[in-house]
Amino acid sequence: MSFIHQHKQTIAISTAILFHTVGLAGILFYDKDFFAALTPLNMLLSYALIIFTQRDRNFYFWLFALICFAVGFFAEFLGVNYQLLFGQYQYLSALGAGWKGVPFIIGVNWFIIIYCCGVSVQFMLNKIWNRLKDAGMPQRENVGFWAIVLDGALLATFFDWVMEPVAVKLGFWQWAGDGSIPFKNYWSWFLVSALLLLIFRLLPFKKNNQFALHLLLIQLLFFLLLRTFL
Repeated sequence: MSFIHQHKQTIAISTAILFHTVGLAGILFYDKDFFAALTPLNMLLSYALIIFTQRDRNFYFWLFALICFAVGFFAEFLGVNYQLLFGQYQYLSALGAGWKGVPFIIGVNWFIIIYCCGVSVQFMLNKIWNRLKDAGMPQRENVGFWAIVLDGALLATFFDWVMEPVAVKLGFWQWAGDGSIPFKNYWSWFLVSALLLLIFRLLPFKKNNQFALHLLLIQLLFFLLLRTFL
C-alpha cells in the first residue's frame, strides 16, 4: 500500500471514529432528537470517505454505486407503498427529504452497507486463502465467488438486525401494528443484499478498500452500543 493511500486510510478511519463517537455521546447524553436528525449528514460523510479511499474509481465502481442506490430505493418504495417487501412500515422525518415516502438518503445507505459488507467478506476470504495456500501459489484478491454473495448478504442482514430497534427508537421509521419487526423484513434484506452483492462480485472494480472494513466495524459498534444503552 502506497504512503498516500495509507495516509488517506488513516484520515478516513479517524474521521469516521470521531463523528460516530460524537454522535453516540450526543444521542446518549445530550439531545437524542437533534443528533438523530444529523444522521443523513453522517451517511453522506461515510459515502464521501468511501469515495475518498476507493482506489481506481472506474466506470464500474460508479455503476455499482448507482445500481445500489436505484435498487435499494426501489425496494424501499415497494415496501413502503405496497408492502411487497420488508413488511408494513413508514419512514419518519428524521432521515430528511424523499419521494413517495422514501428518503433519498436510504439509497445512499444501501450502497454503504452493501459495499462495506462485500469488501469486508472479500478481504477476510483473501486473507484466509493467502495464509493457507501453498507457498508456491500466487497471491489472490478475488477469492470465493458465491461466498461473497451469500456470506455478504448474511452480514448485511445481521447489520440490519442490529440496527432495526435503534432506528425505531431514533425515529427513522416505524412498524405498523404493535411495532414488532416481521421476519419477512430480514428475509427480504437477505434477498436484496444477495442480488446487489452478486452485481458487486461481477463488476470489475477494486474491492480491497480497508476503510470499508473499518467503517462496518465502527457502525456495528455504534449501533450495538445504542441498542444496549438507549
